[in-house]
Amino acid sequence: MQKTVNILNKRAKFDYEIIDRYTAGIVLTGTEIKSIRLGKASIAESFCEFSGNELFVINSHIEEYLYGTHYNHKAKSERKLLLNKKELKGLLKDVQNKGLTIIPLRLFTNEKGLAKLDIALCRGKKNFDKRETIKDRDNKRDLDRIKKSYK
Repeated sequence: MQKTVNILNKRAKFDYEIIDRYTAGIVLTGTEIKSIRLGKASIAESFCEFSGNELFVINSHIEEYLYGTHYNHKAKSERKLLLNKKELKGLLKDVQNKGLTIIPLRLFTNEKGLAKLDIALCRGKKNFDKRETIKDRDNKRDLDRIKKSYK
């Protein structure tokens, strides 16, 4: 069995308020899945966009496979996401009406070795919300230090 791959978008929780989460399959070629299994991918600057009734992840970076031949893939290209029709319709309605966006949170492989993408319906945070997040994180860190010193 392969080791599990877990590639995170660390910036997403800081920049966006997460409303709803989904797990989507992703359509990949042979060399793309090999690169992901080696951990050579990044979803830090990526986002999801509808083209017709299909959802695509844009700007995700999967390095070219080292041992690939002329059949190797492009590093940055649009990749189709696989969701149920009901989920796609709901997401499309939310994105069009409420002005929300869809951001990938995590790229991982499941127990069968298939690549999956955790995506979230998000609303962008304002600057004062980001300052609150930083303040809460600092307070939690200080409390943990104090608790540790009394043990």
